[in-house]
Amino acid sequence: MTAEADSTGARGQANPPRPPLAEGDVARIRQDFPLLHTELRGGKPLVYLDNASTTQRPRAVVDAVDEYYLHHNANIHRGVHQLSQAATDAYERAREAVRRFVNAQLTGEIVFTRGTTESINLIAQTFGRTRIGPGDEVLVSEMEHHSNIVPWQMLCQERGARVRPIPVTDAGEISLEEYGRLFNEKTKLVAVIHVSNALGTVNPVKHMIDTAHAHGVPVVVDGAQSAAHLPVDVQDLDCDFYACSGHKMCGPTGIGVLYGKAEHLEAMPPYQGGGDMILSVSFGKTVYNTFPHKFEAGTPDIAGAIGLGAAVEYLESIGMEPIAAYERALTRYGTQLLASMDGVRLIGTAHDKAPVFSFCMACASPDAIGQVLDEEGIAVRTGHHCAQPLMERFHIPGTARASLAFYNTRQELDALAEALNRVKAAFP
Repeated sequence: MTAEADSTGARGQANPPRPPLAEGDVARIRQDFPLLHTELRGGKPLVYLDNASTTQRPRAVVDAVDEYYLHHNANIHRGVHQLSQAATDAYERAREAVRRFVNAQLTGEIVFTRGTTESINLIAQTFGRTRIGPGDEVLVSEMEHHSNIVPWQMLCQERGARVRPIPVTDAGEISLEEYGRLFNEKTKLVAVIHVSNALGTVNPVKHMIDTAHAHGVPVVVDGAQSAAHLPVDVQDLDCDFYACSGHKMCGPTGIGVLYGKAEHLEAMPPYQGGGDMILSVSFGKTVYNTFPHKFEAGTPDIAGAIGLGAAVEYLESIGMEPIAAYERALTRYGTQLLASMDGVRLIGTAHDKAPVFSFCMACASPDAIGQVLDEEGIAVRTGHHCAQPLMERFHIPGTARASLAFYNTRQELDALAEALNRVKAAFP
C-alpha cells in the first residue's frame, strides 16, 4: 500500500444542514463563471443549458491550472528538485481532495484517469478479465451511456460471455422487480449509471448495490452525471467502483477519477505499462508499483488533476446538499413549465430526477429545435446523447436536451420556454 493510501478518511461529525441556494447566492456564484456572461447572436445573452455534456469552469479552477503552469511546471514523482516536489505535492493534494469529496476510505483508492470512459475501460480490462469467463453475464441497464455498454460488450465478446439489459419503465426508471429477477449463478458484475445523462433519472444505486452484493456480485457505478449534482459517499453506497469525469463537475477536460475498493485495486493487474507504474524493471522481471500508481502509467495530466482538485474544493465551498436542494427546485419548476406546453413531450418522468429535460416536439426534429434555440443564444444538446439503446426503448431517434447546473436560474428556463414557442411558430 502506498504512502498516499495510508491516509484514511471518514466523514466527520455531521455539520448543521446548510440551506438551499437562494437567488442571491446564485447571482454571486454566476460571477465566478466568466463565460456565463457571454453575448451571442448580436448581443443575446448566453443561456447555457448543456451541462450534462460539459459544465463551465469557475475562475478558481482556471487560476489553479495557471498557477501550476506559471510557477510549478515540472514532472511529478521522479524529481528531487524544488519544482518537481511542488508539482508532486499539488498533484497528490488533488487526489486527497477527491478522496474527501467522495468519502473514500483511503487516498490510494483514487486513481486518476482521462475520464469516466477510461475508468470503465480500465475496470473491464483488468478486474473484468479476471472475473468474467465463458457463459457469464454482465447486467447493464437500458439507460446506460455507451461508455458503460461498449466496454462490457467488447469484454464479453472476447470471453464468450454476454451483456444482459436491465429493463427501464415508461417513466424512465429502472424496473427493480425485473432487476432482481436477472440474477443467477452466471451473473458476475453489475454496471449502472447513477444519474442518466439522457433522462436525468436518479437511480436507486444503493438499493441496487445491496441487491447485487446479496448475490455476491460486484457493482460498477457510472457517476459522470451525479458527482456535480448530489452528495456522493462511496463508503455509504458500498459500491465496488465509482467513475466520474472532471469536465462534468466544473473541472478541466481530459481528467477523470476511478474509485475502487482497496482489495480490488490490489488484486487487479495493471492497465498499461510504462513509467511510474513500476518499482523495478529488468529484462528478466518487472515489479509493479502499488495502487494507485500501478494504474497511472506515464506522465499524467498534472494540470488537469490540480484543476480537478480546485473544482471539488469549489463545489465543497458551496456545499453539495445546498446544490442538490436548489437543483431539485429547478427540476420541479422546469418539469411543470415544459409539461404544460402544447406540442412538447418530455421523455423521462422519473419520480427522482436531476435537472435534465429531454423532450421532443411534434412540429420539429431535435436538430431543428437546437438550431432555433441557438439563434436565441440558448445552448442545448440534440441527438441520441450516446444512449442509443435508451432511444430505441422509447421508439425515438433522439431528443433535444436541456441540462442545468447550480448556476442556472428559473429565468433561463423561462427563456427556454419562450424560445420553444418560437420553434412552434417557425414550424407550424
